Amino acid sequence: METIEFDIRGQVCPSTLLTALREINRYRNALREGKCRVAFLTDNRDATITIPETAGSMGYHVRVTKEAGHYLVTVGRTE
Repeated sequence: METIEFDIRGQVCPSTLLTALREINRYRNALREGKCRVAFLTDNRDATITIPETAGSMGYHVRVTKEAGHYLVTVGRTE
């Protein structure tokens, strides 16, 4: 499965959420079919709450992991 990565480090909310929503909607068909997942690299702690809450309410599975110096928010098909 392909992972499409977006580096949104340096952005603050609501910009992080709006960027994430734009990309989730752009790839919605591939996400729903399980052909890809989208991942967001962010250093904004608020984004680790707003993106998962919003994507989760849209029916996606979301995972947040702490990496060295940033967070990785991965959105994919509900498992």
